[in-house]
Amino acid sequence: MREIELDLLLKVRKYSRYAVGVAIVLSFAFARIIEESEITWQVVIALIALAIGIPHGALDHLVTLPRSNFKKMALFITLYVAVAVLAVIALLTWNVVGFILVVIMSAVHFGIGDAAFISEIDRRSEETKRFQKYLYATAAGTLPVVIPLVSDKSTSALEKVNPALVDWHQGLNNDLMLWVMLITAFALLRLVQRRRDGEAIDLVLLYLLAVTAPPLVAFAVYFGCWHAMRHTARLTLTLPSSQEAFTNGSAKRAFIRAVLPGTPALVGTFVIAALIVLLRGDSLDDQFLWVSLVVVWALTVPHMAVTARLDRKALN
Repeated sequence: MREIELDLLLKVRKYSRYAVGVAIVLSFAFARIIEESEITWQVVIALIALAIGIPHGALDHLVTLPRSNFKKMALFITLYVAVAVLAVIALLTWNVVGFILVVIMSAVHFGIGDAAFISEIDRRSEETKRFQKYLYATAAGTLPVVIPLVSDKSTSALEKVNPALVDWHQGLNNDLMLWVMLITAFALLRLVQRRRDGEAIDLVLLYLLAVTAPPLVAFAVYFGCWHAMRHTARLTLTLPSSQEAFTNGSAKRAFIRAVLPGTPALVGTFVIAALIVLLRGDSLDDQFLWVSLVVVWALTVPHMAVTARLDRKALN
């Protein structure tokens, strides 16, 4: 069964690379048009990316708790929702401080998740070349998060999301850019020295995506086609229904079974975001993307805490 699990992981890795590669090529090809066009289409792409990525975080209870224990399940869901609600309130109250914490949290979550994904591949392929997981995680997490948010192109995107976030970096944008570049350069050097060419390719792709694509597009492609896909592939290694599909020899069915149970969360997230906007008396046109992002970020807080257990297991 390990062979079919490995096959799925490798296919998902290839797909995520192709998606990022296509985005990079299109960004180069249409650079002038993108710079001169309105940002509305980028907002649409960002919302589509959220729709693709949201289900990957909706199965925490299925992979961390025994489904037969109703009391534990109910307590888990109650605490999960309570933490998310508090996070929503905090983000809507303290926009800039909350956003800075989200940036840090996202960089950690994305980087460790990607390193754990690669570790799962290593475990099944019996890779013997040493993989410096946390160095890679630092670069892989900060590249897709920090670079798009400190570039010159980030102003229009942040104004559309929430004007209060434009100067979130407090003038340290060049410093943040420099540190991320130094970390990435060092990580690439160590990966090449260790002949971890696959991981080096991943970092180069993430760098090119971050510096060529408009911020919202870079986020859309990364979140929907890289992070969510790889995390979902990892879920199949634990989710009982996916494991059953693997036993029957179907990697495709195993992946689908890790996606479908999370789709109700997609509808719920957007409904809750719309209700928050309307209850605040705001316009859906102006606030829906911002509030949708807030809800997703808020859900990421308990999601990170729960997936930390899976991450530790993968990285050990």
